[in-house]
Amino acid sequence: MLVKTAELNPNQNYILGCHPHGIMSAGGFACFGTESCGFTEKFPGMRSSLAVLAGLFKIPILRDYLLCGGLYPVSKPSLVHLLSKKGKGVAVVIVIGGATESLASSPGVHAVVMRQRKGFVRVALEFGADLVPVYSFGENELFRQVVFSEGSLGWRLQYLVKKVLGFAPCLILGERLAFLPYRTPITTVVGSPISVPKRVTPTQEEVDHYHQLYMDGLCKLFHEHKVSCGLLESHQLHII
Repeated sequence: MLVKTAELNPNQNYILGCHPHGIMSAGGFACFGTESCGFTEKFPGMRSSLAVLAGLFKIPILRDYLLCGGLYPVSKPSLVHLLSKKGKGVAVVIVIGGATESLASSPGVHAVVMRQRKGFVRVALEFGADLVPVYSFGENELFRQVVFSEGSLGWRLQYLVKKVLGFAPCLILGERLAFLPYRTPITTVVGSPISVPKRVTPTQEEVDHYHQLYMDGLCKLFHEHKVSCGLLESHQLHII
């Protein structure tokens, strides 16, 4: 389910940060990579473009499948193309936490990796694209992950693949021998835009300022909607 909390101006471009990554970013893909949740109906005049881990485009056959699905790699050239060549009304969706966050994905966990993830803020400033926090409640409940202890063989293999390809293979458990996710609803809530000025060469202070505004906006979004999305009032969002 896609929940709209504010309007997006079709005469403006946006960068939507989608959290958490989960194992497969199912909420992000369903809402922004397809029309199954009615994105264009809820946000008239907007076009969503989902950018995923660049390492996935290094895998034969999978790369062609992703390109056919209209997905883009998370890279500076891709973001520049989307925000400068596609006109207005572009919503670039990035799963900020990436592979590192996927390794922390487990039922009951509400943690996002983004304290040092500031590249998307710099790009937003360079193109004057407003920032929008997005949270998919239920994403981490789809699979149970086997977590390897630090330094173990499994842990070393995961981080080796992550270093080479940019993503980490996860050993997961789901329904029917782990091939299907558990039957858990995902509610993806799109927050209010954070106005960002255009700065051709943004300073580090400007990047830090809007990064903090974004984190504050994400926390606000989480706490305003957690109870209606099935969590307890006591649940907290941990930003790593």
